Amino acid sequence: MLPACALAIVATMILHGNTSTSGGIAGFAAVVFAAPGLLVAGIPLTTESGRTFLGVMGSIAMWLVVGIVASRRATRSPVAIWRDFWREYLWLAAGVWAGVVMGLALTEMFVGRALL
Repeated sequence: MLPACALAIVATMILHGNTSTSGGIAGFAAVVFAAPGLLVAGIPLTTESGRTFLGVMGSIAMWLVVGIVASRRATRSPVAIWRDFWREYLWLAAGVWAGVVMGLALTEMFVGRALL
């Protein structure tokens, strides 16, 4: 949970008082990488507070599962160290983040044109 929380804090700092396009894009990217469940809840297209809550709770649950899976995979070796955990965690997180990028790309391809 620590990397996702740190990324959410960075996103908050980027978006606070932001008026530039590049800051908005960087902040949005940081938000969806920290809480990918927001995309599943449809947050870029709607801003209902109930959906935001569900997206954040789903993201917390997903990152906890990623951490548990990474810890199980890292401790298959009897002499596991933190480096083993972070290696497994980063592989799993990279998969999640690749899914976020694909989801945003597909949303832009299919929904973005309809909104213009």
